[in-house]
Amino acid sequence: MDKHEIRRRVLALRGNLSDTERERARVLLTERLLGHQWFYRSDTLLGFAGCGSEIDTEEILREALRMGKKVYLPRVTDEAEGRMVFLRIESRENIKPGYRGIPEPDAEAEIYEYHEEDTEHVLMLMPGVAFDGCRNRIGYGRGFYDRYLADKPDLQLRTIAVGFRCQMLEEEISCGEHDVKPCQVICV
Repeated sequence: MDKHEIRRRVLALRGNLSDTERERARVLLTERLLGHQWFYRSDTLLGFAGCGSEIDTEEILREALRMGKKVYLPRVTDEAEGRMVFLRIESRENIKPGYRGIPEPDAEAEIYEYHEEDTEHVLMLMPGVAFDGCRNRIGYGRGFYDRYLADKPDLQLRTIAVGFRCQMLEEEISCGEHDVKPCQVICV
């Protein structure tokens, strides 16, 4: 099955989840991440605000802010080139619909600056459409996260891709040379 067919199939499954299944997954993901040593040890969270049928990360973002962590969310800077940056938020009020209706921070916010020596204190959460047991990931087809991660030499960021259980495939996803695997995948 090619990536387009996998996207179509998994997005349909994810879109058909009941409110009860979504709430259960939100609670489980929140518990898993808030108890994860990478979250606990991080002082910076590169997160995302779930959009549409994506898993809800709101409580994770809120708790990170409450704990005094620096929280950054992605903002598309060049759609044609598939480029994004991570911008700091201070609260939910700093987020507005942006590229394709995805919640994004204000363009004037502080940009996350990658520094190799700080990466052990940084955790990145990655959305996606489908994942497999080898940590391969299919995103939405524009390669924003792959490009963001690929242009940082010697990248050591701790990355966790998150989603619903229905997004975890039994078959292996074929990946291209530019695809970047997350360090972990958590599907609940």
